[in-house]
Amino acid sequence: MRVILGASGQQLGVMKLSDALREAQNRGLDLVEVAPTANPPVCKIVALGKFRYDISKQEKDKRASGTRLKELKFRVNIDDHDYLTKIRHGEDFLERGNKVRVQLQFRGREMAHQEFGMQLMEKVRNDLSGMSQVEMEPKITGRNITMTLSPLPASRRKRKFPPPPKESEPVESQNGSNVAA
Repeated sequence: MRVILGASGQQLGVMKLSDALREAQNRGLDLVEVAPTANPPVCKIVALGKFRYDISKQEKDKRASGTRLKELKFRVNIDDHDYLTKIRHGEDFLERGNKVRVQLQFRGREMAHQEFGMQLMEKVRNDLSGMSQVEMEPKITGRNITMTLSPLPASRRKRKFPPPPKESEPVESQNGSNVAA
């Protein structure tokens, strides 16, 4: 088996199991097999507690960078401007690699016209189709319709609604008054 000294990464070479165990005991450390399928198998001489801690820390970092679930809430009679604002937010979430749950809430008599809700969900689906794919189809549960969207690969994402231009800082005009640029 190939033996590596964990602290420095220095290779001690290929040696027998008994020699590797003796070397680890002489150093007051443990012999840990890190690549059992390699030919020859690879082992490290490390402190086992620290080794486990480092592995758990790496796994935690991998999980933290994963996708998060963001939510957009709509109502059936949403105004056009409010709708565009929410769609832009949805595009921002998807651009960052987050999943988006789109939830439409009915209140009172709106339940009598659930077809309007389904039409709105289709409109949301079509407007976000350049950035996402439908993970869970629109589903009516009680007074809500819920749909989950997951982001497309970064190379295939295309925004339909560019973010609104940022307000520029005021520029002083020739007569001394402030004017937006």
